[in-house]
Amino acid sequence: MNTVWLGSPSFPHAAHTALADPQLRWNLGQATATIRAKRDAAAGEPEDWEAMRLAAEAIKNRTLRHLDTYLLQVEEQVIRAGGQVHWARDAAEANRIATELIQATGEQDVLKVKSMVTQEIGLNEALAQAGINAFETDLAELIVQLADERPSHILVPAIHKNRAEVRDLFLRTMPDTPRDLTDDPRELAMAARRHLRQRFLSAKVAVCGANFVVADTGTLVVVESEGNGRMCLTLPDTLIAIVGLEKIIPTAADLEVFLQLLPRSSTGERMNPYTSMWTGITPGDGPSAFHLILLDNGRSRVLADPQGRPALRCIRCSACLNVCPVYERTGGHAYGSVYPGPIGAVLVPQLAGTDDPAARSLPYASTLCGRCYEVCPVRIDIPDMLVHLRAKVVDAQRSRPLPTPQRAVMRFAQWVLTSPARLGAAQRLGRITARILGRGGRLGPLPGPLARWTRARDAPVPPRSFRSTGTDRNKEGGPC
Repeated sequence: MNTVWLGSPSFPHAAHTALADPQLRWNLGQATATIRAKRDAAAGEPEDWEAMRLAAEAIKNRTLRHLDTYLLQVEEQVIRAGGQVHWARDAAEANRIATELIQATGEQDVLKVKSMVTQEIGLNEALAQAGINAFETDLAELIVQLADERPSHILVPAIHKNRAEVRDLFLRTMPDTPRDLTDDPRELAMAARRHLRQRFLSAKVAVCGANFVVADTGTLVVVESEGNGRMCLTLPDTLIAIVGLEKIIPTAADLEVFLQLLPRSSTGERMNPYTSMWTGITPGDGPSAFHLILLDNGRSRVLADPQGRPALRCIRCSACLNVCPVYERTGGHAYGSVYPGPIGAVLVPQLAGTDDPAARSLPYASTLCGRCYEVCPVRIDIPDMLVHLRAKVVDAQRSRPLPTPQRAVMRFAQWVLTSPARLGAAQRLGRITARILGRGGRLGPLPGPLARWTRARDAPVPPRSFRSTGTDRNKEGGPC
């Protein structure tokens, strides 16, 4: 079973809870609007922005078509550069490998660079069970860890919290925090810096992910904005990178495209403040041991589906989250996965399968407005994929002994629509219902399960049809 944090309530139930929190909606609205404006301004600067998107799409497509070749090339180059490569089929195997590598060092404390794939597999929890302490060093990830919560955004994991909430959290959970700490962003950052400084200087092991892995050189690339990544990648003696198979790109020249698209699409910057690249180990400079764990965890299944495969092009920029009207109102926790928003709605059901009710509900967590496709730097057609996944969810339920309510309704509609007599009877019943329940062209509250529909939206009265008799038309106020 692949781990992607599922098991939480399905999206409709979780979203209902989130929508009842006005502070959460305000925090999300303010943050996403700010990030969205910065991204739009930055993406509007290059004259060849659309050409770069097309190039990125082509590079990723080519890589996925020949992924087996590129993966073997990565393994060969990393080993040649003095590193070790480990292959993990699923979350359990990746966690076991990482745990054994850390235990072999004799250390019990591990630093972590922000890494979505380690959250995907539940690495922190697995290390805790083995008596190993994992310390997040990214500011937002630190906030989430101190609050004992889960990230709610790809780029800004603590987007659901405002500055006052962060200040109160630091005062409660960090003993070395000044008692007169305010909610000024600089003061908050300095408090976190003091808290982490000693850990950076004393840690012997670090765990990271990677934004890209260059196949022809075995080089790993991490882009970040705070400098914590640079500290974790250079100071410890042992560095363990856990990377999904889809992070491969063929050559260093391809980075020219992605290192322009990623920062503009994520933080709205022309370039990231810190871009770290390393290849294996270099004696006397940086870690003396490097391990690369290449993770599948359902990615091979996604790769095998031509219609679902484009989801593996994702470079985790979060642009789709910041424009999504559903995400902006519910936040990331409602998705029940480390990958929230539109990209999570198409990626998680494929990684985890649709047997889990939480995964099965995600393709419906969208209005299909198409804005996510418009801003995606690698041109993933998320709306089209959502429709594809909805069809798969429906097809998977056809073999159930008892039909779902939706399928029962569709069967009843089919029964009605395939008989002129039954259709006419249904239309007459609709007109009678409209006379009884209709008010100003709208139906009042409907009974039973239908009440859930009219509680949140207006339902128009059934319209008159061309099948109506002259008598019916006169009673209803004139011709159709």
